[in-house]
Amino acid sequence: MSSVTGVSLADKTPGPHGGAPLSGDGAGTGRLGDRLFGGAAKGAGLLVIALVTLVGVFLLWQAIPAIANDKVNFLTSREWSVNDSNNLRFGIVELLWTTVTVSAIAMLIAVPVGVAVALFITQYAPTWLSRPAASLIDLLAAVPSIVFGIWGLRTFGPVFEPVQNFLRDTIGWIPLFSDANISGGSTILFVGVVLAIMVLPIVTALSREVFAQTPITHREGALALGATKWEMIRVAVLPFGKPGVISAAMLGLGRALGETIAVTIILSTLPDGSKWTWSLLNGGETFASRIANNAAEFDTPQKAGAFIAAGLVLFILTFVVNAIARIVIDRRKAFTE
Repeated sequence: MSSVTGVSLADKTPGPHGGAPLSGDGAGTGRLGDRLFGGAAKGAGLLVIALVTLVGVFLLWQAIPAIANDKVNFLTSREWSVNDSNNLRFGIVELLWTTVTVSAIAMLIAVPVGVAVALFITQYAPTWLSRPAASLIDLLAAVPSIVFGIWGLRTFGPVFEPVQNFLRDTIGWIPLFSDANISGGSTILFVGVVLAIMVLPIVTALSREVFAQTPITHREGALALGATKWEMIRVAVLPFGKPGVISAAMLGLGRALGETIAVTIILSTLPDGSKWTWSLLNGGETFASRIANNAAEFDTPQKAGAFIAAGLVLFILTFVVNAIARIVIDRRKAFTE
């Protein structure tokens, strides 16, 4: 028990062999095992940094010559014509719109649902139900993306199509839901929904872990003050788990930004020269699906450089998202300490 001076009874009690109170056993003071583990951990960290740096350098090295020969504005043009190596014309604005939009839709659905499921599992569900439910959610993360793609195209697409028709017929006057003449469910909106299902296990699993670690003293303190179950969650569990939820959302966003196979299978590509529209009921391509759909065109360094330039933008976008998440988490950590 600690005293007002900060010195506890345990601090004054001799050790079991008559040694000094609270004397350590020598662990972490230079033993061979500690040195080997510390060296391995440091080497693994440096290896990851080196790999990320080399990937960035490779993308820059391959992309800069192609961007230098681009005949249109790389950041604002919708053209994509790389068949003539002497007249490269490629821009990424449409790819950027589709990639960011499907990812945003996925996160708008997955984060609230994932947090709600995590709260139910950790705060409301009985033990006999919470463990199987957590296992089932985790199993979703092990399903390959190609399975989600085929399931979305053949099974879930026809079910979701009436929803899209309803949105188009009722609020089609809003540009985001205007008719874009895309048949079936192969639209940006539907791909966003499928991606939400794909990232849901990531958000749920990480949120569940951090909610379960909420100190019991925080929860019991809130209940002792007369808070209801929901008020206890609002003042104790959610503030404690906020950094973890942000981390989970950023991990899910990274998965959504880079998803390739499911998007390639589901999303309808648009013909060259098609009219620009803001509609979510339209088709398109993401960075990853454009690269995957045209992998057979990597027959010259100039053509490959154009696609690598698109990959470089996706790399930077993912890096920026993770950096922002780290800043937000660090600020939250400083606030809670």
